[in-house]
Amino acid sequence: MVEHFAVRGGARLTGTVDVVGAKNSVLKLMAAALLAEGTTTLTNCPEILDVPLMADVLRSLGCTVEVDGDTVTIDVPAEPGDQADYRSVSKLRASVCVLGPLVARCRRAVVPLPGGDAIGSRPLDMHQAGLRKLGATTEIEHGRVVATAEGLHGAQIWLDFPSVGATENILMAAVLAEGTTIIDNAAREPEIVDLCLMLQQMGAKLEGVGSSTLTVHGVTGLQPTTHRVIGDRIVGATWAFAAVMTRGEVTVRGVDPHHIDLVLDKLRTAGAETSIEPDAFTVAMPGRPRAVDFVTLPYPGFATDLQPMAIALSAVADGTSMITENVFEARFRFVDEMVRLGADTRTDGHHAVVRGVDRLSSAPVWASDIRAGAGLVLAGLCADGETEVWDVDHIDRGYPRFVENLASLGADVSRVNCDPER
Repeated sequence: MVEHFAVRGGARLTGTVDVVGAKNSVLKLMAAALLAEGTTTLTNCPEILDVPLMADVLRSLGCTVEVDGDTVTIDVPAEPGDQADYRSVSKLRASVCVLGPLVARCRRAVVPLPGGDAIGSRPLDMHQAGLRKLGATTEIEHGRVVATAEGLHGAQIWLDFPSVGATENILMAAVLAEGTTIIDNAAREPEIVDLCLMLQQMGAKLEGVGSSTLTVHGVTGLQPTTHRVIGDRIVGATWAFAAVMTRGEVTVRGVDPHHIDLVLDKLRTAGAETSIEPDAFTVAMPGRPRAVDFVTLPYPGFATDLQPMAIALSAVADGTSMITENVFEARFRFVDEMVRLGADTRTDGHHAVVRGVDRLSSAPVWASDIRAGAGLVLAGLCADGETEVWDVDHIDRGYPRFVENLASLGADVSRVNCDPER
């Protein structure tokens, strides 16, 4: 069966929505479990397609993994395998994060080049360069990253770009290296902090958590732990954009609002009213949003994962917006589908200029990645008629119960199963 979402525009979203653990955190935490023999338990995990996919990657390495609702239990053997299964890895970009833990535990790792979203090239040069600094040898052979090390040692590592994936892999290798490692220009995302907190619970010695300089004092071994996954700031921000676009009022629970300070500031510039609590925030939009410019940058800048939502908001705002993409060069593929919905949008290099229209028009559109899919659904909420959003498996990889949550806020949206032969 082939599925799509049927989205009927015109509803004003109101109510409360709960956000669970972050996709961009839970998959890396699952990989980090490889660093310690025994049973590690993760709670507040999102029920999304990527979690069982990552579980398959860990099973291919000899782990026993149980996924029960929002709890994932990972039993790691004394000697995990060092070769990740191609069929599992090819479906999931984040699976490359097993590279660092495997080199640290097994002194060898063979990880096929990963798959995932079609948002542009994401090379592993910095991952490999960092592991080499730690004493490993790495090369690409037959579509696989092969890394070996007789022993890892501390090093001074400078990242040319604050890559989240490179920071994670180098960090997870360094915790079991001999001596001290300093990672300069490290990524600062809240998900990195979440990984650091779990590693510290396991016995890792870290300094500078949350800053651009991470200091890692290697230890001889780690212990399994139980850890609660941080709330998903990207999902929380998506609901904030949905409230503003539909001129509604939505309370989002389960996310630290300070993780999206810049998002909320941009939405206030657009005319929204916001209020925050320690683990929740409310966004209310009294009228048509005003045009706002967005520039994607590493955290604490505006997240590239929210760029489709920024374009969708700009498409119905009063005025002209410029959106600048500095992280993934292919993310503007989403613009072609927005044009199908009547958006007045032009791209030039890594800039998109969007002239807002009062209302979009429905059309069939296709999601090229997780966030593009969510952005198209939000755009459909502001379109005349019924918009069909296809390839919704992408959305299911990042947004648990997306249709159900939208419906609970008053949206007219449904999941439709179709026979592909008809």
